[in-house]
Amino acid sequence: MNKDILHMRGITKRFPGVIALEDVNLTVRRGEIHAICGENGAGKSTLMKILSGVYPHGSYEGKIEFDGRPCEFGTIRDSEKRGIVIIHQELALVSQLSIAENIFLGNEQSGRCLIDWNRTNDLAAQLLARVGLEENPVTRIQDIGVGKQQLVEIAKALSKKVKLLILDEPTAALNDDDSEHLLDLLRGLQTQGITCVIISHKLNEVEQIADRVTVLRDGRTIETLDMAAGEVTQERLIRSMVGRDLNHRFPHHEPHIGEEVLRIEDWTVHSPAQRHRAVVRGATLNVRRGEIVGLAGLMGAGRTELAMSVFGRSWGTGISGRLFKNGHEIQARTVREAIGHGIAYATEDRKRYGLNLIEDIKRNVSSAALRKLARRGWVDDNREYAVATTFRSDLNIKAPSVLVGTGKLSGGNQQKVVLSKWIFTDPDVLILDEPTRGIDVGAKFEIYTIINRLADDGKAVLLISSELPELLGLCDRIYTLSAGHVTGEMLRDEATQERLMHYMTMEQEQSA
Repeated sequence: MNKDILHMRGITKRFPGVIALEDVNLTVRRGEIHAICGENGAGKSTLMKILSGVYPHGSYEGKIEFDGRPCEFGTIRDSEKRGIVIIHQELALVSQLSIAENIFLGNEQSGRCLIDWNRTNDLAAQLLARVGLEENPVTRIQDIGVGKQQLVEIAKALSKKVKLLILDEPTAALNDDDSEHLLDLLRGLQTQGITCVIISHKLNEVEQIADRVTVLRDGRTIETLDMAAGEVTQERLIRSMVGRDLNHRFPHHEPHIGEEVLRIEDWTVHSPAQRHRAVVRGATLNVRRGEIVGLAGLMGAGRTELAMSVFGRSWGTGISGRLFKNGHEIQARTVREAIGHGIAYATEDRKRYGLNLIEDIKRNVSSAALRKLARRGWVDDNREYAVATTFRSDLNIKAPSVLVGTGKLSGGNQQKVVLSKWIFTDPDVLILDEPTRGIDVGAKFEIYTIINRLADDGKAVLLISSELPELLGLCDRIYTLSAGHVTGEMLRDEATQERLMHYMTMEQEQSA
C-alpha cells in the first residue's frame, strides 16, 4: 500500500483581483497527523476547501490524488464519499437539534421511509463513546459547551467512515483542558488508522501533536518539516511563516501609568437563564490611565460576563454594584450610556457580535460613533471614508480600499477593524476580550503594538485572555477570577504562570 494518502500538486486558486494560492504542493502520509501553518491570509483554509470540494473542480488549477486515485470533487458530498471530511472553525451544527440528529443530519437512519430513532440514538451513543463524550444522544446541541460540540463534529465525521479528517483551528475556542482532550482524541484516531490534517495557529500544540508540518506563506508552499528531526522549534516555524525572525513575541513597552480611570466595586451578575445563579460575585477591580490590566481565568470563571455587564449591562440580570469613572460614580445601564461615559468593549466573537461581515470596512469603522459623522441627521460619506482610510493606514489593515467587504479580510485584519471601530469612539477605557483569538503570530505582534500604543495615548486597557503568556507579556497588573470571584491581584514582576493558575483554581479547590 502506498505510504502517501494524499498528493496535491500545482494548486493555484484565483479570486477577483487576488491570487490566493499559487503552485502549492502538499503531500500527506497515510496515518500521520499533518499540520498546516501560516499567517492569516496565507491560503491554509482555501487549500483545504479545495481538497474537500467546497471550491469545486474547475474553479482552481492543479491536480489532486487521494488514496491512489485522481480527485475531481464537485461538492462536499463527493469528497465525503471518498472519506475526506472537513470540520470548519465555525462549527456546522444545528443548536436546536439533538446530538444524534446532528450526527446523522443528511445521513438519516431510516426504515420503511421513516427515521428509526432507536437505531439513530444507539449508533450515536456508540460514536460518542469513541470520542469520549459522556452525553445522552438526545441532548440538544445548545445545552452543551463548545468543547463538547467539537467532539460531536468528530463523531459526525466518524459516522461517514472518514479516512482523512481535516480540522480548521479546532482548539481556537477551547480552554486548556478541552484542547488537551481533543489532542488526545486525535492521537487515538491516529492509532485507528485515520489520517488527520490540522490547521492551527497554536504552535505549542503543533509541536505536541504533529508528525510533519507544511508552512504556507503568501499563498505559496515554503517547506515541509519533519517534527521527528528534533530541530523544529516554535522560533523556527515562526521564521518560516512570517519570513523574518521575531526575536521577541511581545514588543518592548515602558508604561506611563497615571491616575485611576475606572473602578468596579462589589459587582455581582446573575445568569439570565438561571436567575438564582451568580456568575460574577462581589468583584472589585480598577484600571488606571496608561495601564494594561489583565483578567485571567478558566472557562466559566465569569470574565466575559463581567466585561459585558459593565459595558451597558449587555449581558446578565440582577446586576448590582457600583461603577466609578475618574472618582465619580456613574450609571451605565445601556450600551449607549457606557459609550457616552467613554467605555468601549471589543467582543471575543468578532464575527458574530463585533462586525457586520456583509458591510465594508468603512461602515464597520464608523458604526459605533455615527453621530460624530452626522450633519443634520445624515452621515457625511466623505468624512466617513476619510476616517476609515486613516484607520486603515494607522493600524495597517491589509486591504486595497476601505470599500472592501469585511468578511473577505483575514482574522487579524478583521480584528484591526474591530479595534478601529472602538478607538473611533474615543474611549477612556477599552475592554479587549480575547483580542488575538484565531490570529497568527505575525498579526498578534501587530495587535500587541496597537494595544501598547493605546496605553501610551492614555487609555485604560482591561485585557481578557485565555493565553497566560500573553497576559504576562503585555500586562502591568493581572487580576485572577475563579467561579465569579476575584481571587488575586499581582504586578507583572510578581506573576508567573504557576502563580496565576493557583489563583485561577483557588475557589474550585476550596469548594471541592
